[in-house]
Amino acid sequence: MSLMTSTPPLLLATDLDGTFLAGDAEARMQLYHLVDAHPDVRLAWVTGRGREAVLPLLADPALPRPDFIICDVGATVLSTRDMRAIQPLQSQIEARWPGEHVVAEAMRRFPMLVRQDVPQERRCSYYCHPEELRPLRAQIEAVAASLGCEVLYSADRYLDILPRDTRKGSTLSALVAKLEMGPGQVLVAGDTLNDLSMYGEGFAGVCVGDSEPALLEATAGLPRVLHADEPGCGGILQAIAHFELLDARDYAVPVRTHGKAELVMVYHRLPYEEHVVDGKRLRRPHSSPNGIIPSLLSFFSDGHPGSWVAWTVDDAKRPAFETHVPVDPERYPGLTATHVPLSKAEVDVFYKRFSKEAFWPVINSFWERARFNEDDWRLFKQVNRRFAEAAAAEAAPGATVWLHDYNLWMVPSVLRELRPDVKIAFFHHTQFPSADIFSILPWRREILGSLLACDYIGFHIPRHVENFTDAVRSTFPVEVVSRASCAPRFLTYGCAVGVDSMATELSLDGRRVRLGAHPIGTDVGRIEACLKTEEVSDDIRRIRGEIGERKLVLSIERLDYTKGILQKLHAFERLLEESPELQGKVTLVMVCVPAAKEMTVYRPLQQQIEQAVGRINGRMSQLDWTPVRFFSRVLPFADVVAHYAAADVMWITPLRDGLNLVAKEFVAVQGLRRGDGVLVLSEFAGAAAELKGALLTNPHDPADLSRVLRHALMMPLVERKDRKRRLFDIVRHYDLARWGRDFLEGVAAT
Repeated sequence: MSLMTSTPPLLLATDLDGTFLAGDAEARMQLYHLVDAHPDVRLAWVTGRGREAVLPLLADPALPRPDFIICDVGATVLSTRDMRAIQPLQSQIEARWPGEHVVAEAMRRFPMLVRQDVPQERRCSYYCHPEELRPLRAQIEAVAASLGCEVLYSADRYLDILPRDTRKGSTLSALVAKLEMGPGQVLVAGDTLNDLSMYGEGFAGVCVGDSEPALLEATAGLPRVLHADEPGCGGILQAIAHFELLDARDYAVPVRTHGKAELVMVYHRLPYEEHVVDGKRLRRPHSSPNGIIPSLLSFFSDGHPGSWVAWTVDDAKRPAFETHVPVDPERYPGLTATHVPLSKAEVDVFYKRFSKEAFWPVINSFWERARFNEDDWRLFKQVNRRFAEAAAAEAAPGATVWLHDYNLWMVPSVLRELRPDVKIAFFHHTQFPSADIFSILPWRREILGSLLACDYIGFHIPRHVENFTDAVRSTFPVEVVSRASCAPRFLTYGCAVGVDSMATELSLDGRRVRLGAHPIGTDVGRIEACLKTEEVSDDIRRIRGEIGERKLVLSIERLDYTKGILQKLHAFERLLEESPELQGKVTLVMVCVPAAKEMTVYRPLQQQIEQAVGRINGRMSQLDWTPVRFFSRVLPFADVVAHYAAADVMWITPLRDGLNLVAKEFVAVQGLRRGDGVLVLSEFAGAAAELKGALLTNPHDPADLSRVLRHALMMPLVERKDRKRRLFDIVRHYDLARWGRDFLEGVAAT
């Protein structure tokens, strides 16, 4: 059966390095657009690379996806529709191959041949020196012939042992015959002697500018072969015009529009809250407790043109939709909010369902909870494309586009295609899982390929940088260009998320991506202002009055299975059982922020938590003492600050966490008030690598959870104060403003 339903007028069969991947930017863009836009052009990559070495290019958003791949110098032939071998072409080649180990053993008698350490199938590739090779060439060819193989030389330094009658040209001819095409419907392009076999099959051909002299000499007398002036893609365009194969003018590159914003912030939330009152959209500042939005806004206070791209629900029940709105003309005169309109259904799928049910479990290493849906993935990509298009339209030439978090994983690939001139920066607010866990995602190649379109990628801690690097290395043949030591800024061997060094720059197919570790800070000034209010002072006295002489252990987190809430309750129950002298002497105040009602995945967890609280209180309560005070609601930030100030121990025990800002907020409050509260922190939280002075605990070990909490409750005053002093010095120095500055300095250095 034919691989196609109709015969296309042109199959472009091109070598990669020096040909399809070369030429000036304008020529590449024009040829790539022609291939993408022309309905009757099919593309075949014909390369000496192995299959594994081609895969990264398939994830490159700037390259048109080929229909076919002929790699391993003609020994492998694939359809990119499913990346399976095209039969019976592949089996016919396989039948002529004696096997890698047979060939390698036979070639061992020629020590001047050095095996290339590159991925390869049905061939053995060697480096050779022409002076050493010349006297032994006949012997090498004779040994290869005895195995049913042939020898291919290239560039005076490469040698391939291939199955008999296997070349780029012979495999291409077999593919063309299977496609039921004629020689006049094929254009071949190359630049080295390795490509010579493609020119003797009766096809129109082009040797692009700057081709290897040996190739030009060998093809000088061949009919229908053009020696182009322009290198790479420019030479291919010359050939298309020379042979009158297509009218490229009909597929000119569309004009790229651009805006005036020098910095484009792409975030899942607007820089203000929107409310509809009496049919009107009203805007007010965010009540976000961690203050990240005010910090990001501060980068627009200089009045330079900027844009903040975020989604807004647009439906018939709301007032007329505005795509562009001034944020605050007085404080941020150059900043415009750019709204990406999404329907409620799209938000529910893109953000509340798919991101939380497919990506969130994998990101946090709870892969068994993940649910994958191909339709949801398509919608996710569509929404990401709309974000990318909005950012591309806002960015000035050479602008910086700062993307935030995993909900926008696929934006860089589209943005790089739309605006190759901009600098793309990405900050990953969650943790990045280990490579084996990340590989569970069905779309891992596309996601990593998109992220590698960035110029700079920031994570909270070095461990996340290393996990990302490992994921890339297990997917693509990437080179780690540079590394940096993690000490003394971060713990190395002192916690579960510590590493001693991290990659700082990667190289893939000539493109470089820089990496950095930037733990997000907290807004110490905002917390200090909050502490000075009479409202917070009154709340602190009220809370301490309710607790009395007892120790207050505080827990504040979102309702999520990653937070270790049930494990914490079980450990607290165990502590009270094993230490009866603490009964009536310590109270656990647990604030659990509920999930949105659309996130039904958390409902069973909510019920389990409530049952555990009921069991503990039912078993151990006294007339004047309730062991666990449980609140399932959102507390205003002022109330949260008051609880931080009143607490003796902050108990933060996530099973996994990208960073955990609650820990830093607690430290800031205790430091500003000169308190002596103790921070007990999971060693699986990103902040554990940074907050030297915290008591680290393993939330997966019930005994350790209880033991470390008891240590915190019994800790001498002098140790409490010493630990708090060290922690506050870190949190005060590496605050939220410094995080933003350090990140953008890393971007500027790319």
